[in-house]
Amino acid sequence: MNWVRNLLTGKDNQTIDMGRVLWAVSLVSLVGNEAYAIGWHGQPFDPSAFATGCAAILAGGGAALGFKAHTEPGN
Repeated sequence: MNWVRNLLTGKDNQTIDMGRVLWAVSLVSLVGNEAYAIGWHGQPFDPSAFATGCAAILAGGGAALGFKAHTEPGN
């Protein structure tokens, strides 16, 4: 489980980084939605449209994280 902590925490390896958590949740939901649409409903799933929406949300979140970067622990 150490790799999960390394993946989801900031520079100090203790504080959860919300941007990284949102990235992981977006990736899991992309795979889950695709499996649900194709596997259970037999419908086409457009990962490009989903990824475009996620990118817009994550870009806004990344900008917000950039504005608060000077308050991060470990700086």
